[in-house]
Amino acid sequence: MKITVIKNIAKSLGINPDNLLKTELIKTIQLKEGNYDCYGTAYDGECDQFECCWREDCFEEARLEGQI
Repeated sequence: MKITVIKNIAKSLGINPDNLLKTELIKTIQLKEGNYDCYGTAYDGECDQFECCWREDCFEEARLEGQI
């Protein structure tokens, strides 16, 4: 998901996206929505949050961080 879309989601939830990195911003959004702030932590490619809108990006982030 593009950062501009993520920032728009944040703004719609009353979150100021300025000065937050993508991962921090998504985790803040997850918490605001009442979810786990687990973005980028899909260790070994496992995640039980099948309906998460961040799922695809999360796996990619985990791969970049060497967790998968």
